[in-house]
Amino acid sequence: MSSTATERGATWLSKAGLRPTRQRLGLATLLIGDGRNRHVTAESLFASAKGTGQPVSLATVYNTLRAFCDAGLMREITVDGSRSYFDTNMHDHPHFYWEDDGELTDAPSDQLEITRLPSAPKGASIAKVDVVIRLRREE
Repeated sequence: MSSTATERGATWLSKAGLRPTRQRLGLATLLIGDGRNRHVTAESLFASAKGTGQPVSLATVYNTLRAFCDAGLMREITVDGSRSYFDTNMHDHPHFYWEDDGELTDAPSDQLEITRLPSAPKGASIAKVDVVIRLRREE
């Protein structure tokens, strides 16, 4: 990993007040080191870390992703109630979920209009709205 990528990861962690442990810094560098946003699963990030020779367990990846979400560095997008993706883009935006290969990508927010939401049940308030548009490739 380049020193610029590592510096980007360290800055990202320090902005959120997270201590830059070796594992956190390594995973942060993989996530945002090149300056681009990512959609990852814990398993795909674990594979990337192993591919770069980082000694990290899958449990550590899960725990670190949870810490990053809790610190406001990324958010979790759940698909099918069983598969979670973690997104480094914290701006409100919709997603495309490609059912054929299980990939999650950003959808253009300027093309989405939500004109009305249902009222929340009594005693509840809407915390956020996630928009995931499922796609299948045409043959």
